[in-house]
Amino acid sequence: MSLTTRRAAALVAVGAVLLAASYPPFRFPVLSFVAIAPAIVLLRDCEREGDARGALRWGFWYGFASQGAVLYWLVVALWHFTPLSALGYLATITIFGLWHGLLFWFVLRVRQRLPAVPFWLVFPVAWTAVEWGVGHQGDIRFPWLGLGTSLGDAPVLVQWADVAGARGVTLWLAWCNVMVVEALYGEHTVLKDSLALAGSGAFRLRRAVAVLATILGAWGYGEWRERTIPLRDVGVVGLIQPNEGFREKWDPGHADSVVTKLVLMSRDLQARGRVGLLLWPEAAIPGYLFEQPRWSAAIAVLARETATPIVSGGLHAEFRPGGSYDYFNAAFFFDSLGRWKPYPVYAKHYLVPIVERVPFVPPRWLRLKWFGGFGIGRGLPLYASPLGRLGVMICYESAFEDLARRYRRASADFLVNITNDAWYGRTAGPTQHATHLVMRAIETRAGIARAANDGISEFVDPLGHTYAETGLEEAAVVSDHLGTSDVIPLYVRLGD
Repeated sequence: MSLTTRRAAALVAVGAVLLAASYPPFRFPVLSFVAIAPAIVLLRDCEREGDARGALRWGFWYGFASQGAVLYWLVVALWHFTPLSALGYLATITIFGLWHGLLFWFVLRVRQRLPAVPFWLVFPVAWTAVEWGVGHQGDIRFPWLGLGTSLGDAPVLVQWADVAGARGVTLWLAWCNVMVVEALYGEHTVLKDSLALAGSGAFRLRRAVAVLATILGAWGYGEWRERTIPLRDVGVVGLIQPNEGFREKWDPGHADSVVTKLVLMSRDLQARGRVGLLLWPEAAIPGYLFEQPRWSAAIAVLARETATPIVSGGLHAEFRPGGSYDYFNAAFFFDSLGRWKPYPVYAKHYLVPIVERVPFVPPRWLRLKWFGGFGIGRGLPLYASPLGRLGVMICYESAFEDLARRYRRASADFLVNITNDAWYGRTAGPTQHATHLVMRAIETRAGIARAANDGISEFVDPLGHTYAETGLEEAAVVSDHLGTSDVIPLYVRLGD
């Protein structure tokens, strides 16, 4: 192995460690500013050698290794659905590898053809474009943990996501990473007359000062917004976390006890104090309501006797002429009179590839044991509760910025996220999943309540601060006041 290859492999390895450590469950905000520095150094090495093929190759391995480290939990999660979990994991990180290979190649080619275009401009733009592309690649879109979301543990620095969104923060952090590398090593340039300037102490100092200035600017904006955004209390929301085992939950012999447990936990929470809205997790109802009228009746009695609306996850079917049907991962709204049929059922829009839907293939074409066939939801209903109008996001829909924006544009007062993270186990998956809501709350300036089957259930205020979090793999009930705001940010209006 040559020295060049050893150096490249070392940069890939260090880059994978830094990127993984910048995300939950780790809480090191400073790492966000150097998390992709090894990728930048690696790409600069390829540019120095003029090696476009090397850039493509090492970009692939960087994306493959770094996302492999971040998404290691996929093997555990997918195992619940298919023994082919390792293949699903490898396919996912291979796609990320291809995107990053293209990123490296593109940046190098732009720099070769347009040497006057600075690295600090082309690289952040290309990195952000790839992040956008990953979230818009049809049925295999997977916008998990963009670079901007890595600052979810420092909400004061990302308050300006109400203007530019999480991808605006990504653009800034990518730029900061370039500036840090150039402050340490100088600028690599193909313009001969600027070589002296690129390596001078004054040049490097300016790079460091620029990064510090933008951090102070982000902090100043964040402090100002946290002091000036008017918050209001919509009321008390109750979160039910039943902690049902993944396989036990779908055992037909255990199904009645699942619903009974949810009702009893809800009554116990109501006995502690008045709750204005109850949230049950994703797929809390272990079957179709139309097939189990006694479940619907039990939930209706609970809602009616406590005068409390309930949002619950479950399965829903829409029948077509001829007897065929589409089935959906859905959310139901029971009003305070116990009625759900007068209201549209929310069907999940963004489905987990393979697990919930085979990419690019109509579900009715395939009926395979280890592959999902859920239909794609179309409507975007708002439910009017005594606390205000609410919109529902199911599971990893919290990673998609456009759904929260559309709800807010449609005059949602607050948002709810129902999920079942039991399939993650005790990996980084649950904490990574929950951190997306920090960005959604700031982008929309809406309060969010999250009910998870086995944790993390929590509340997020419009400033991105979380509270009343539950632990993992435990049954729990929690209630608290949910705050929201009437501010409709620029990002809600304009998006990316």
